[in-house]
Amino acid sequence: MGKRPLITEKHVVEALEAGRTTLIVTPKTLITPLARDTARERGLAFVDPPPASSPLPAARPRTHVVAIGSDHGGFGYKETLKPFIAELGWQVLDVGTDSEKSCDYPDFAFAVARAVALGKADFGVMIDGAGIGSAMVCNKVPGIRAACAYNEFTAWNARAHNDANVLTLGSRTLGIEVCKSILKRFLETAFEGGRHGRRVDKISDVEARFLPGAPS
Repeated sequence: MGKRPLITEKHVVEALEAGRTTLIVTPKTLITPLARDTARERGLAFVDPPPASSPLPAARPRTHVVAIGSDHGGFGYKETLKPFIAELGWQVLDVGTDSEKSCDYPDFAFAVARAVALGKADFGVMIDGAGIGSAMVCNKVPGIRAACAYNEFTAWNARAHNDANVLTLGSRTLGIEVCKSILKRFLETAFEGGRHGRRVDKISDVEARFLPGAPS
């Protein structure tokens, strides 16, 4: 029989010093009384792991696929950006729309975010009129960090500091060549980790509090 995991005061203090606000524990985890007292006094919460049905595995193999979608306003840009993404060496997963006929951007923003969340794509790109509404939709999907970038610097920052995995663009606010430069920078920038990793972990901590099965 394997040893049960143990959380001591030392683990709590180390988590707090790293900037964490939660520690994931399982029903088999042993938590010392001093660890519980320290966590309670200093505002650290013990939370359950995400349910097994969660679409967010801790790690997955890279697909080298970019999922792309748009509403009717972004359709023309989407069609132009697909071969551009392929030229950058990525496979393209087009989730729609398939014409300039009026449609609702949330449907296609969700399709992009879902493809990334389920591991069908490494990154997602969604184009609507301004990019703002689609970012809101994508960020409702657990595990998605969508950024509405409007120049190369915000694209770089979204990846390097925020580990964004979905880019949203506005066809009515940006020219197509600007969108190409933004997209290229987004796909070519690696997450820097370090202190930024701690901050992204805090984003995940906030999200975890609202996942099914999380303590109220």
